[in-house]
Amino acid sequence: MDSKEKTIELIEQALESVRPYLHADGGDVKLVELTDDFIVKLELQGSCQSCPMSAMTFRAGLEESIRKAVPYVASVVAVNVPALA
Repeated sequence: MDSKEKTIELIEQALESVRPYLHADGGDVKLVELTDDFIVKLELQGSCQSCPMSAMTFRAGLEESIRKAVPYVASVVAVNVPALA
């Protein structure tokens, strides 16, 4: 397993820790891509796409969980929420 595969695995584990909270509100998140320069691209799904709290959920929940698990990621962006890209 190369370092990118290991990083993706760590990101998925971090997302799994947050998913129950997203599911409780009818939402979810999908890892779209980990770029070669370690930018994590996520897609917010379900009610998370249009929720007015999505920015806070994204920054305080998803991004923080990923940064704790993988401190060397460059950034975390949501590809389908313009304010979070």
